[in-house]
Amino acid sequence: MQQSVEALVRLLESYRGRDRVIRTVCYGSQLVGGVLSRKAETDVSFQRLGKSLLLFSAQLSQCRTVLRLFDDLSMLAYSHSYGFGAEEEDSGVRWISVLNNVADQLYYPCEHIAWAGNAELVKVNSDKWWLFSTVLWGTSLLLGILRSARLLLLLKKKLNRCGRDAADNSQAELHKRMRREVLSILSKMADLSNAIHWMPPGFLWAGRFPNWFVGLMGTISSLIGLIHTSAGD
Repeated sequence: MQQSVEALVRLLESYRGRDRVIRTVCYGSQLVGGVLSRKAETDVSFQRLGKSLLLFSAQLSQCRTVLRLFDDLSMLAYSHSYGFGAEEEDSGVRWISVLNNVADQLYYPCEHIAWAGNAELVKVNSDKWWLFSTVLWGTSLLLGILRSARLLLLLKKKLNRCGRDAADNSQAELHKRMRREVLSILSKMADLSNAIHWMPPGFLWAGRFPNWFVGLMGTISSLIGLIHTSAGD
C-alpha cells in the first residue's frame, strides 16, 4: 500500500505524470457522469451527480488547456533534438515521425489562440482555431498510428529473422516492444475517434457520440498512457 502511494506521489510530482492523472480523472468523470445522466428520468439524484461530474470534467479539461500554454518550448526542444531522424533505421518511420512532430508543433499555437479567443483576450473566431487544432491533433494521431504500425511490422520481421537462435531475453524484449506499439495504436485510435467526434457536423461520425462514450474512449487512452508511464516509457 505504501509503495503504491509513493509511486502515485512520484507520478504527481512530474508534469507529464500529473497531466496523465488529470486526463484520466477528467475522462473518467465524463464517463461516469454521462452514464448517470442517462438515468436522469428515473432518479433526480443521478441527474444532479451526473451533471456535477460532467462540469468537473469540463473544468479539468480547461485546466489541461491552460497548462499546455507552456508546452511549446519543450515540444520545440524535442523536435530539434529529433531533427530529421538520422538515428532511425527505417526511412518510413523517420519521415512519419518528422511529419508527426510538425503537426504537434503547430497544434499548440492554434490551441493557444483558440483559448485566448474564448477568454476574450484577443478578438478572433475561436471556433475556427479550435477546428485547426482538432485537425492537427487528429493528423498527429493518424501519423502516430501509422508509425506504430510500421514499427510493429519491422519488429515482427526482426523477430522472424532471429528465430530460435536468438537469446530468450532478446525475444522477450522484442515481444515487449511489440506489445507497447499495439497499446499505442489502441490508445491513439481511441483518441482519434474522439477527435473526429469534435469535428464539424457531417464529417463521418462528428457530434454523434454521447458523453459517456467520449469519456470511455478517453479513459481507455488515458489508462494506456498510465500503463506506459508506470512501465517507464
